[in-house]
Amino acid sequence: MAQFFDRSCTNPKKPIVVKLGGSLSLRLPELVPILRDAGKPVLVVPGGGEFADMIRKLQIGDESAAHWMAVAAMEQYGWFVASYGLEPTDVLAVPERPAVLLPYKCMRDRDPLPHSWDITSDTIAAWIAGVLGLDLVVLKSVDGITIDGITLAKIQEPVETDVVDPCFLEYVLEKKVRTMIMNGSLPGRVAKFLKGDAVPGTVIGTTF
Repeated sequence: MAQFFDRSCTNPKKPIVVKLGGSLSLRLPELVPILRDAGKPVLVVPGGGEFADMIRKLQIGDESAAHWMAVAAMEQYGWFVASYGLEPTDVLAVPERPAVLLPYKCMRDRDPLPHSWDITSDTIAAWIAGVLGLDLVVLKSVDGITIDGITLAKIQEPVETDVVDPCFLEYVLEKKVRTMIMNGSLPGRVAKFLKGDAVPGTVIGTTF
């Protein structure tokens, strides 16, 4: 059974990082207005989506080249998100109002993570949330992390899953990044969460 969060655990005015998965591209017309009108600072970290899938198909042998091409794919998807009315920024900081991060510059400047396909926009979003000291919400096209068809309410140690990249769970647990994974293909659920209402999803490590 999916976790339903106590309203008192979620501060509806606190800034937050939202990882917006590439699989949600068809939902952007509904999701972007919800994020833009959240009533608090929201920094959206874009996935790679179809842009990153193209890079995978090329099967590039040089992992560093593939890494930076994948980060550039996130930037492309970021501009796609921005085209629906969200302000773009390349500054790694808590925005005054909701914005989508174009991550290439800050990632090149800091180069904080290994260059590997085991690290995707999921772990990059976790790193960004950790740097800013913010909670992280990961929007996917599923309700959360499942095992044997059951959505896990809470995870306190790494489990095998293809919902997030192979390094993500270990990273957020080690760095103590408060994280929730939830279904972004249900925009109404996202809107409720941003208002502080109880919604289902998978909590990583601690009560959100």
